Amino acid sequence: MPGANGFTCEERGDGAVLVHHHGRRAAALRSGRAARFLYEVTSGDAQLVRARWTGSHRRGTERTARDPPRNAR
Repeated sequence: MPGANGFTCEERGDGAVLVHHHGRRAAALRSGRAARFLYEVTSGDAQLVRARWTGSHRRGTERTARDPPRNAR
């Protein structure tokens, strides 16, 4: 399974963290959530953590999940 690519994060002076995906802002995290995010980024695969926190980890699978045999009429 390929890893998530294209994610960057920017720490701001006020403690907020901005997560970007291919140059567009995907999430803005503040206070406790920002600290928890930074902890997870340093302790695991940074790209996959960023994808999970922004919700972009599901991209590309919706079509195949919509058409399984159990949904046939």
